[in-house]
Amino acid sequence: MSGVSPEHGPIGDDGRVSDERPTPDPTAGPVPGPAAASDTDVTEDYEPEPATRRATTLAASLLATLAIVAVMAFLPAPYAVRGPGPTEDVLGAQDGQELIQIKDEQTYPATGELRLVTVSVSGGPGFPADALTVLRGWVDEKRSVVPVESVFDLDQSREEVDAENQAEMTSSQESATVAALTELGYTVPATLTVVGTVEGSGAEGVVADGDVLTSVDGDELVTYDDLVDDLAKTSPGDDVELGVTRDGEPTTVTVTMSDIQGRTSLGVYLDQQFDLPVDVQIQIEDIGGPSAGTMFALGIIDKLTPEDEANGHVIAGTGTMSVDGQVGAIGGIRQKLYGAQRDGATWFLAPTSNCNEVVGNVPDGMHVTAVSTLTEALAAVTAIGQDDTDGLPTCEQAVEGKG
Repeated sequence: MSGVSPEHGPIGDDGRVSDERPTPDPTAGPVPGPAAASDTDVTEDYEPEPATRRATTLAASLLATLAIVAVMAFLPAPYAVRGPGPTEDVLGAQDGQELIQIKDEQTYPATGELRLVTVSVSGGPGFPADALTVLRGWVDEKRSVVPVESVFDLDQSREEVDAENQAEMTSSQESATVAALTELGYTVPATLTVVGTVEGSGAEGVVADGDVLTSVDGDELVTYDDLVDDLAKTSPGDDVELGVTRDGEPTTVTVTMSDIQGRTSLGVYLDQQFDLPVDVQIQIEDIGGPSAGTMFALGIIDKLTPEDEANGHVIAGTGTMSVDGQVGAIGGIRQKLYGAQRDGATWFLAPTSNCNEVVGNVPDGMHVTAVSTLTEALAAVTAIGQDDTDGLPTCEQAVEGKG
């Protein structure tokens, strides 16, 4: 991901930059010099006393210290500094090209803005932060300083980091498209191929890599949501009859549902391929990562519906988006709030799972509502557009509810 002013001369009393120095007024008489004990204390052949050894040592030590500090200020530091990054209106254009392009479908104009937000990061593989940048990050409330390893895999190169961020952005765009079209009532067929099983789960040794899921307890799987809905009816320990296509042949296997990190799970990793009923293309440059998914989904819905959901308001937000419409947590939300404020947003959609970081860190003039699903996010945008926001959930309420 997917930051920082030149120094000037002395500032005049009028606030302008000035390189001028004061000129003595010839009518004002002589400029007073240092106070003297008497006129006889200064003679024409006066010579200053030579510097003592102690004074020389102190001066040399001071110069050496200043030199060390100057060098250290530009040495790499083991930290990453996060600051507010650029924002983009997903309903607008970048370099003259619409961010969201929808072909062969009726689209509708919008009067508001839906802004995705980003974080600018100094530090990491190939671009380490220097000590001066870190110091500025510590004293600036809009920035944060964190250990570099909490943000980056230090074994990766700069090119690998960029490639991973771009892959996450591409994946988030597809997930956002599937979620948006599903929210609008489209059927989005999916091919669900097993690419691994969770160690220790009921699927291990039963489901094989390459199996294509076709049914659960006799219910045909057409969309990913079909799978989610069928598995939502189960509990850990339940047996489900899974229809699969293995090596081109249909078969059935019995899988015992597992408890994985407190959730009922089939215990398989899936490669999901979607047959999109609407051609949606998202074009955006120089931004990576998965956190724009929620705003992309909202932008697609806004373009495909005649309602002017935002209705002139500037609304920013963040959050990953799963294909089944779940809003996920992201990093750097404090910096994203300040970036949204800078670019004119007055409302911010925050993932409920990030609310602990939001409370107490909201910039002046910004209103934040907590969302955990695409349905909730769309309802929030519509309420803001209608100036009917009294019932919108806040992060304070979300945090109190956890307590």
